[in-house]
Amino acid sequence: MKAMREWTPFKDFEDFFANMNMRFPRHENALQFMTRADWAPSVDISETEDEFLIKVEVPEVKKEDLHVQVDNGMLNISGERHHEMEDRKLHRTERFFGRFERSFKLPENVREDSIRADQKDGMLYIHLGKTEIEKAPRQLEIKVS
Repeated sequence: MKAMREWTPFKDFEDFFANMNMRFPRHENALQFMTRADWAPSVDISETEDEFLIKVEVPEVKKEDLHVQVDNGMLNISGERHHEMEDRKLHRTERFFGRFERSFKLPENVREDSIRADQKDGMLYIHLGKTEIEKAPRQLEIKVS
């Protein structure tokens, strides 16, 4: 039997805001204390007959702050968006700053030597060229026990 408890209609909202306050400190220099990947840029992945295309939203991230690496069948995308410290009083900020990292397992039919990346208008485009997977029939040995 479930325990009865008093219904509080705004409890979910209170929990939500308490959680958000823990994630986003309110002190003025909060951005200086971000030391781990606190945000992840949005990603779209599409496919054509010849390639997969990964589109990553990275506005205001400079080319030299972006890194794309292929390692052991994994595509790793990392970078950093720097916060411009100005002599202005900050009233509200909804954008994320700091380091980010995204990783994706590559499909078997991607040619690692054909992967290329371009950046334009705040988007990172990663093209993953496809190859045919040759799956020849394999004869299995039957063992007698």
